[in-house]
Amino acid sequence: MKKKRDRRPFILPLLALPFLAASLLSGCGTNSTRQIQQPDILRLLYWQAPTILNPHLSVGFKDWEASRITLEPLATFNNQGDLIPILAAEVPTLENGGVAADGLSVTWQLKPDIQWSDGTPFTAADVVFTYEFISNPETASANSSNYDAIASVEAINPLTVKVNFKAVNPGWFLPFVGSEGMILPQHIFADYTGANSRQAPGNLSPVGTGPYRVVEFRPGDTVVYEPNPYFREAEDLYFRRIELKGGGDSTSAARAVLQTGDADYAYGLQVEPLVLEQLEAGGQGQVMANFGPLSERIQLNQTDPNRATAAGDRSSLEFPHPFLSDRQVREAFNLAIDRNTISEQLYGVTGIPTPNFLVSPPTYLSPNTRLEFNLEQAAALLEQAGWQDTNGNGIRDKDGVEMRVLFQTSVNPVRHKTQEIIKQNFRNIGVEMEIKSIDASIFFSGDPSNNDSLNRFYADLQMVTTGNTSPDPTRYLQTFTCGEIARPENNWSGSNTSRYCNPEYDQLWQQSTTELNPETRGELFIQMNDLLVEDVAVIPLVHRADAIAVSNSLEGVELTSWDRVVWNIHQWRRR
Repeated sequence: MKKKRDRRPFILPLLALPFLAASLLSGCGTNSTRQIQQPDILRLLYWQAPTILNPHLSVGFKDWEASRITLEPLATFNNQGDLIPILAAEVPTLENGGVAADGLSVTWQLKPDIQWSDGTPFTAADVVFTYEFISNPETASANSSNYDAIASVEAINPLTVKVNFKAVNPGWFLPFVGSEGMILPQHIFADYTGANSRQAPGNLSPVGTGPYRVVEFRPGDTVVYEPNPYFREAEDLYFRRIELKGGGDSTSAARAVLQTGDADYAYGLQVEPLVLEQLEAGGQGQVMANFGPLSERIQLNQTDPNRATAAGDRSSLEFPHPFLSDRQVREAFNLAIDRNTISEQLYGVTGIPTPNFLVSPPTYLSPNTRLEFNLEQAAALLEQAGWQDTNGNGIRDKDGVEMRVLFQTSVNPVRHKTQEIIKQNFRNIGVEMEIKSIDASIFFSGDPSNNDSLNRFYADLQMVTTGNTSPDPTRYLQTFTCGEIARPENNWSGSNTSRYCNPEYDQLWQQSTTELNPETRGELFIQMNDLLVEDVAVIPLVHRADAIAVSNSLEGVELTSWDRVVWNIHQWRRR
């Protein structure tokens, strides 16, 4: 298929960090004995604990990861960029008639005899329902934008579903694919579509088609899974029990796998390179990393987090930010950040400094941007914008407003040290910074009433990692469109948490959604990236490898840039 052939060169090969052999520590014999006694229990450690098991109501990768063990999409992309069927019987193509020649629809054939984990048959009606659940504005799904291009979804028969698009759609493979495409069971959620979606029991006790089913869930703490007896390959599942433990920090999670052997897998490592090497020398496991689409970046609030509307909402479009709405100020902040020091000291071989918002696939990496750290020029820009230290207290001010910023992110040693480096950089240009660390389960919570969530963004700056979840970055680039602004009207579910709005950017994005020529689409993607960088709508910091720790006793783990790590957990085994 031509689309698949075009995507293949975009994917970076898997990067395995060097495994550092060393003698076993004194306690390792006990750990090895425990693993021999209970080889069929898989222990997963997540320093960011999942809080909900419905990926369509969450903004955090940790919730998607925990959900992906039990829920499945129609298809997903492997690390080579190949679209592979999961619940679908085959990948739609022009040749097999699945992809319409006019680009207005795609038809999926489903595998027969698939059952949900409670024994209910899986049919095309579940796919239709999933669309209805996600697209209902009152549901306030975090993934709704992935389905905006759809006009309707219809069940042709129990094993055939047709997706009709509003216009010609080159990204026909975005809905129902990958981690944002997990299918929900209609019979479980039928009464919870809309404003009551967060009250659905299925959010905490999911029923899925995946290899394992949830038997216990304590939000923010533990998820316990057992084999799904109705899984299509149930006889091939190795583990009789999976224990996902949340909490702690990234370093202790890495230590539990690499040094003590208390866990088999640790998720999303953000650990300083020297510490990671020392832990890996413990001999119990190894670090695997994949340079995919993830990048650490700083979001700049375009609205005032300190002024409230009559309804009590802050960071409202009603009140622009007193200085971050000025492009010169944003340019100064961008120039004042030492990305090289952050990358070298805190990431090592797991991070590369980047000026770009879109970092993968490589074909879409802009050649037009550059890294620059220049405190003198940053200070000069602030002077030009009228921000001066008029009272001699070391902090710039203008019209009675002092340039003080609140910089927030999730609790993590690497992120905290990044904040400290940037705080010192900003102090050198007369900007006072207060840093704030929020527990990951709170910061990445999809709860619309949570004032400390990244979607509310009640701060001036915040630091997060995101990236496109598909080789096609259309949905990812939609983040900065005006319609995606997180606000009370969409229950704070919009992905544009910075509240940035630029009609020129929106026009480019809209054009990319209907452009069929791959080269022209690629040019549009690069133009959008360049506009964000030039306008300093976001400050990219580091292109991050997706790093995990894996026990030496575990095999079958296969990383992909375009789905969660556990996407093939049914193939994991003990050596």
